[in-house]
Formats: sequence, C-alpha cells, structure tokens
Amino acid sequence: MDRSDVTAFVALGANLGDAAQSLRGALKALDEVPGVRVVRASSLYRTAPVESTGPDYLNAVAEVSTSLIAPALLDALLAIEQQAGRERPYRNAPRTLDLDLLLYGGARIDSPRLTVPHPRMWARAFVLVPLREIAPERVSHAAMQAVHGQHTELCAACR
Repeated sequence: MDRSDVTAFVALGANLGDAAQSLRGALKALDEVPGVRVVRASSLYRTAPVESTGPDYLNAVAEVSTSLIAPALLDALLAIEQQAGRERPYRNAPRTLDLDLLLYGGARIDSPRLTVPHPRMWARAFVLVPLREIAPERVSHAAMQAVHGQHTELCAACR
C-alpha cells in the first residue's frame, strides 16, 4: 500500500441472475480499476431482502486499498454496476448488482452524492456480518447485538 492510499470498504449485493457470479465479477472489475486494489473479500452470505422484494440476496464486503478520492471511487462503483446491467426502476428494486461505499479511511463525508460512513450500514446484518469476517476490529459486539434478529447465513454452496 502506497503512503497516499486509503483503506476503504465496499458492500456488494445481488439478487437477480447468477448473483454469486455477479459478485465475483464485481470484485474482479473493482480490482482492475486504476488506483484500486482488492485486499480481501468476505465469504458470500445469503439474506432475505430488507426494505425490498424479490429473491434472497447474496452479499459480501471487500476491503480495498485506493489512491482514488472518495467521489472517484463512488464513480467507479457506479460504472461497475452499470456494466453489470444495474437498473433503478424504483427505490430498493431487485438488482443484478449493488455496490455501496461503506467506509473510506476515517473520513466523514456528507454530500448530496455520498455519505460515509454509509448511513444504514450499522442497521444491516448483511453488511456487518461480512465486514466483521474480514475486519473484526471495525464491528463492535454492540453493533452485532443491534442486528442479531436479522438472519444472515453463510452461502456454503457459493464457494
């Protein structure tokens, strides 16, 4: 990691098509973005839709090292979603791919385009469980207790 690189965490999710392949493809595409390197990725987890409909989701979290500023990283995530056929017909619609910037170093960003830390990450087991797998120091016991009733299961068939 270069001195100017920042550690960021990205949530990945999909519930349309071959979701496992979509997440693997997104990790590969993310690693190919100039100025971004995937350091590690969690296992895939299956969860029921939250504030949404459709089939179960597969979710994961990736740690990346990046020299990109946060808005440029967001642009890269949106481009990867678009390449995967992401459509936004309505809020929380089922999706081929969803990429969210969760954390960007220790930054706090509150702009019309981007809020970091992600505003709903602490209320979602499908984010916290995979984040805790790869960066346990980032997720407190109290945070896990707050989402304990949300079912998130390791996708053993997705290995």
